[in-house]
Amino acid sequence: MELAILGGTGDIGEGLAMRFASDTDHAITIGSRDAAKASERARTYEERLSAHAVETEINGTDNSSAAASADVVILAIPPHHVGDTVEALAEADVLSDQLLISPAVGMSGDGDGLHYRPPSTGSVTEFVAERAPESVPVAGAFHNLAADRLADLEATLDVDTLVVADDPAVSDRVVSLTADLAGVRPIPAGPLSNAAEVESLTPLLINIARYNEDMHDVGVTFS
Repeated sequence: MELAILGGTGDIGEGLAMRFASDTDHAITIGSRDAAKASERARTYEERLSAHAVETEINGTDNSSAAASADVVILAIPPHHVGDTVEALAEADVLSDQLLISPAVGMSGDGDGLHYRPPSTGSVTEFVAERAPESVPVAGAFHNLAADRLADLEATLDVDTLVVADDPAVSDRVVSLTADLAGVRPIPAGPLSNAAEVESLTPLLINIARYNEDMHDVGVTFS
């Protein structure tokens, strides 16, 4: 499978790139607004993977080129840029039937911590769906995974991630893809209208880590 991670030079993009490259045989391409930056970061990821006895190739290019050749596109892009990015990809006519996965969460911070700040559509995932072409399926996943822990290949994962999608077949695709990641259990959580509840867990987890010295890179498990 061709997997493009747009915004793959950022924290969550880096973590997902490292884990998918380490745990799966999917072809990974890092996308960025700056193709040279993406290419340079891809080489860095390869070197880190090699240090953990994982020999694989990661490509790096601009967002449009990365998305055009992909089967699955993970939008690891800040929420205030993700809508513009999807619209730009649609206008460039590079989106056809790729699966778009949004892990972005709208948040703002103050002296007390981080707070959930969704767009007017209700959630970032729904915001992405509104801007994607009708033929392009959209799902939400990976919202509550700690980026630093994902990127640390020496860290053992034991976390759940919630998957939202309007089409059960799309949800199944995301669940299947995610299940390839060691220590990450995907759990279907219903349609996109449930994305706000899923996304709002992220600032809560970050605040828990902030107020508890013995808890870092907090995740969730359900039983």
